[in-house]
Amino acid sequence: MADTLTVLSPGMLTTVQDMGRAGWQSSGFSPGGAMDLPALRAANLLAGNSKDMPALEMTMTGPGIKFNCDAWFALTGADFQAELNGAPAPTYALIRASEGDELRCAAARAGCRGYLAVAGGFALEAVLGSCSTNLKCGIGGFAGRQLRAGDELPLQCPQTPIANPQERRLPVPAHLDRDRPADKIILRAVLGPQDSRFTPNGLRDFFGGWYTVAPASDRMGIKLEGAKVTTHSGSDIISDGIAAGSVQVPASGQPIVMMADRQTTGGYAKIATVISADLPLLAQAKPGDHLRFVAIAMDEAQTIVRREARAMARLEYHYLTLR
Repeated sequence: MADTLTVLSPGMLTTVQDMGRAGWQSSGFSPGGAMDLPALRAANLLAGNSKDMPALEMTMTGPGIKFNCDAWFALTGADFQAELNGAPAPTYALIRASEGDELRCAAARAGCRGYLAVAGGFALEAVLGSCSTNLKCGIGGFAGRQLRAGDELPLQCPQTPIANPQERRLPVPAHLDRDRPADKIILRAVLGPQDSRFTPNGLRDFFGGWYTVAPASDRMGIKLEGAKVTTHSGSDIISDGIAAGSVQVPASGQPIVMMADRQTTGGYAKIATVISADLPLLAQAKPGDHLRFVAIAMDEAQTIVRREARAMARLEYHYLTLR
């Protein structure tokens, strides 16, 4: 058979995602891309791919997949209790599949979103420089939509063997360790850009209380339920740009943290911005999880970003030397 994967069952929401569609926000296209970028990068590096290649993003419940060729693959992010031909398939490790093998994923046991990368990647055409699926516009990924039973995804299987497969393992991030479940999340955030529109009580309530992740949360934004954040004279502003992690506060006073599929501009005041290093925690938050915000200074946020970039560079170098 051709080098493909067949989707036997699609799960709740399984799409193709990469690192996003950069440079098109001025034309109204959100960046999109994987919700948990470190998990995507880890899956690709384990599979011997470049960190920005497309992979499958699974949400809440995972898919069933049949391999129509021999392939190496890696699972990262949430623990979907995956089994390959009935045997447990670990996360954060490289796994060998033979033609005809079936991978079955169940409900997420720890976390919310998982990633499946295949060595060589998926043979999909980029749209506006990315293979990420934009569900609202119906572009990118596989036919611009979430996967359905019967879909066949073409693969670009590598022509050279995977070097040192037994060494391609990574530790499971602490917040995704099923033996240490945590439903309380601490998010670091930088004030602004419209924090001056909020009352002292509003700022105190925002940073002082716990919020619950609402069921209506999605790839566009994580909606929160908790103390109402009050403003001086309403939350409407002249629309301006929306960054990943922006915390909008609409008239209801209930914060919304903007995520991968966020709109490019918005007309609600933004009380703070969650730092990029903590967005993966939000990406893995399930409805009912509890979180709170802690304010940090801009220079501290920049230090954290640089530290994370150095760690990723070391990880990339390690896997390059395994080839």
